[in-house]
Amino acid sequence: MPTAEHICPVTRLTEGPFYHFYGYYDKCPWDATGRYVLVMRVAFMNRPPTPEDIAVLGMVDTCQGNRWRPVAETVAWYWQQGTMLQWLGSAPDRFVIFNRRGEAGFGCTILDVQTGEQRHLPRPIYAVDSRGTQAVSLNFSRVHRHRPGYGYVGVPDQWADDLAPAADGIYHMDLQTGQSRLIVSIAQAVATEHEASMDGCSHWFNHLQFNPSGTRFLFLHRWAKPGQPHRHTRMFTANPDGSDLLLLAREGMVSHFDWRDDDHILAWSRHNGENHYHLYADRSNHVEIVGGDVLDQDGHCSYSPDRHWILTDTYPDRVESKRTILLYHPATNTRINVGRFYSAPEITGEIRCDLHPRWNRDGTCVCFDSIHEGVRQMYLMDVSEIVNSRL
Repeated sequence: MPTAEHICPVTRLTEGPFYHFYGYYDKCPWDATGRYVLVMRVAFMNRPPTPEDIAVLGMVDTCQGNRWRPVAETVAWYWQQGTMLQWLGSAPDRFVIFNRRGEAGFGCTILDVQTGEQRHLPRPIYAVDSRGTQAVSLNFSRVHRHRPGYGYVGVPDQWADDLAPAADGIYHMDLQTGQSRLIVSIAQAVATEHEASMDGCSHWFNHLQFNPSGTRFLFLHRWAKPGQPHRHTRMFTANPDGSDLLLLAREGMVSHFDWRDDDHILAWSRHNGENHYHLYADRSNHVEIVGGDVLDQDGHCSYSPDRHWILTDTYPDRVESKRTILLYHPATNTRINVGRFYSAPEITGEIRCDLHPRWNRDGTCVCFDSIHEGVRQMYLMDVSEIVNSRL
């Protein structure tokens, strides 16, 4: 079996007494210069946040001893995905965007970290295109009701009593003007190749992501019987205006994913009755298994900037309660385990600390969240020796 181990050097990026994390794996916390890393700071780590709990947003200066610089605050956050904090593609050395909660509900803020100037937009963001010009969003209150840890608290779900609302779903927002509109409704997704398992279930959307050029985006459609934990999942793609809606994965299980390029999606999913990493060709029926003999479990997967490597992780093993970070080289079908980190079993469920590994902009370093030292902090791992090697 083509699996190797090469433990890479790790350094702690953040320090106590506060707790630090970034959130999900599908965004790059480094600015365009590679000097500053976005971080969220909180005062606790072992309970869900309340509507009043503040997260301080800041930057760590890696050229000045990892000096912390706070830049903003928000109460629109949760453990798994933070507040969608990220550098804006239109000026990734200057502008950041994140979600907030105001009197009118959830929205987002674009912040100039050099001047402190802020601009507020009327909807929260879920995914932003690489140019920083458009975003897609959803109902974070509905997500929280169905999957605590991924939505936000503090705003009631307007459609809580509607199992599949036609007036709620995915929204497109222009980041220049703030103008937005509903582009895919939940009812529309339910009506697309409707299944009997959907009847009597509550439906929601989750996990939106643009392709590299922003011409398509994907999302997950999920449903479950009220009060029951088991859920079904399908994966769709669409144009940013909601047109050309396509159902790609329909066998009831899709988890983490990443676009390899504008036309292909890597996803841990079920296809032909088997769970693997699958590579889906958008707008076609072509699906192939990736790393079938070495990638044997779900993880937070992403392609390196040059698309030569896949970075992913695992959930805690049953013996040592350790999570593994690994690199996979598709061209040679080689898996390299680069680190294993203890995860306290009591920090689980919606407050768990997944590693969520993320590439830097040149693909030589990875940052991740972890509690292997007993507290929630962010860490850096140098993977340059591996990615620069010739396999």
